[in-house]
Amino acid sequence: MNIAFTDTTASDADTLVAIRIAAMRESLERIGRFDPQRARERFLASFDPALCRFIEIDGVRSGFILIRPQADHWLLDHLYILPEHQGKGVGAAVLRDVFARADAQRLPIRVGALRGSDSNRFYQRHGFVQTDEGEWDVYYVRQPVEPKVLPKAITRHQLE
Repeated sequence: MNIAFTDTTASDADTLVAIRIAAMRESLERIGRFDPQRARERFLASFDPALCRFIEIDGVRSGFILIRPQADHWLLDHLYILPEHQGKGVGAAVLRDVFARADAQRLPIRVGALRGSDSNRFYQRHGFVQTDEGEWDVYYVRQPVEPKVLPKAITRHQLE
């Protein structure tokens, strides 16, 4: 699987909204909150194409990610994978890339997930720990992983 992240522009907004709605529809329907117009408005109200990237798998647009850097953490504001690409390790591969970059800067990553969504288990499986709950969302944080420090080699002189 070859993953690439490609830039988005303001003209991609409708495509991004369609991906978001497709990815969230089942979870929103399950809790009686599916409203495509509200999903569109909520996304567009804070959409910043400079922070958003399409996720392409073997050249096929499969989702998108939007990370908002903050002073003391990264906010994983959007991570959506189209249903036909879910369950194939795409989200996990994307998180590995995000984790590597955040860990290099020693920054935690925060994310919110819709209550009752499968994304809650996904984030927990990948090391996120619940920190809070709202009416509709559950909030998580993943702390940066310290680089492993290997012990110094023991010399023959130290053994004697």
